[in-house]
Amino acid sequence: MGEFPLKTATTAAGLAIGYREAGAGAALLFLHGIGSSSEGWAAQLAHFGRTHRAIAWDAPGYGGSGDLDPLAPAASDYAEALAGLLDALGIARAALVGNSLGALMAAAFVRRHPARVAALVLSDAAAGHRTLSEEDRNEKLMQRLDDVAELGPAGMAEKRTAKLIGPKAAPGARQAAQRVMSKIRPKGYGQAARMLSLGDIFAELAGCRAPALVVCGAEDRVTPPEGNRKIAAAIGARFEPIEGIGHLPYLEAPERFNALVAAFLAEAAVAA
Repeated sequence: MGEFPLKTATTAAGLAIGYREAGAGAALLFLHGIGSSSEGWAAQLAHFGRTHRAIAWDAPGYGGSGDLDPLAPAASDYAEALAGLLDALGIARAALVGNSLGALMAAAFVRRHPARVAALVLSDAAAGHRTLSEEDRNEKLMQRLDDVAELGPAGMAEKRTAKLIGPKAAPGARQAAQRVMSKIRPKGYGQAARMLSLGDIFAELAGCRAPALVVCGAEDRVTPPEGNRKIAAAIGARFEPIEGIGHLPYLEAPERFNALVAAFLAEAAVAA
């Protein structure tokens, strides 16, 4: 990521947020999932940096960002950290692109700061586990926490990336995903896992009026297309599956993903 060096901004609340950026113009924010960081968005920074001020953040607890205080933060805590980053960068309004858990964070931001969202792209969205039984929620949470505790970040990355990638992914996509995941910080990952356990994207998106697009890899086994189709229907958004691709379309098929996002932003009049 030498082309897009890590920068740091400090929010009014004193939280350091790491981010990478390219270009100028209308702001376009990329929010990664639970096993990633700003490093994963290189292809999007390169592409959209030609037309927008493209920014990929490190969520609190990841990369160059500081940790949130609560052991079990809510989606709203990440949304307020994002608001703090936008304030620190002098950005009043932005389009948001969130993958997986980043989609849940984006939805939480839309709920709390609707006037600051020019458009919304949810990719392979994590719906959250709040509506599951307590037993099922705890089982899913402990699987994640046990994996990182027993295997460490590198071992967990090796175990999990095989499930993430679809059969038609770009060469090197699995290695790239594994490399980025191997750098997670256990504390930040644990906090994000607890947020996922208590999150509910449908509640966060209730009343959403922003122009929205939902994208999902047709071979996604983590957040399958049917669930993403329901999210799209709930907010009246168009749903776009990407054939042969798994949970990380922006990394597995960057050209197709970028084309879908660019066309949507043009329709939503989110131009430089």
